[in-house]
Amino acid sequence: MYVPDSFALTDPDEVREVIRSYDFGLLVTAPDGVPNATHLPFVLDESLGLQGTLLGHMARPNSHWRDFDSEAQGKEALVVFQGPHSYISPSLYGPEAKAVPTWNYVAIHIYGHPRIVRAQDRVMALLDRMVKKHEAEFERPWSLERLDSGFVQALTRGIVCFEIPIERIEAKAKLSQNKEIEMQRNAASVLSEGTADARKLSALMMKGLAG
Repeated sequence: MYVPDSFALTDPDEVREVIRSYDFGLLVTAPDGVPNATHLPFVLDESLGLQGTLLGHMARPNSHWRDFDSEAQGKEALVVFQGPHSYISPSLYGPEAKAVPTWNYVAIHIYGHPRIVRAQDRVMALLDRMVKKHEAEFERPWSLERLDSGFVQALTRGIVCFEIPIERIEAKAKLSQNKEIEMQRNAASVLSEGTADARKLSALMMKGLAG
């Protein structure tokens, strides 16, 4: 990913927050030169590895997981997390602003070597963790404990769980940092009245100006 210095997101806490908040990522591998891509939810385990580890699973009939097997060892995988983004009209900067249309966005690229998780206890722990994370927002969270253990274990035979220890991170937050301060403030003000993503971008832009 092309990351000019002015757009680099270097705060590890902010990077992790983007991954946690926008955890439906795109996994890409190309062990034989032909890209494979799958959209998947991920969990970031910050306790595993120097930079953390991504945990995920996919349907066993999806042949993508075969890229993780021994023949693909040594091949790097990419996981893309797309944060908030929004079209930026030149009019957002002010009536006299000299600018062209663009797009502001936050994106995280994670690189590492996938490993299949085969131990049943680790598979169950991964699934339980993912369910609890996404059910936490519900008033009455659903849990795997509601299902018969034999039924759940039978279902796990239809998926492949995996982990990707994070080896390299590219993080970009393009937030009009290359514009004059007043232009940034004007754009952030307009975005604060827009969509959910626009409002999040506005907050990030104002945080950058305050910092």
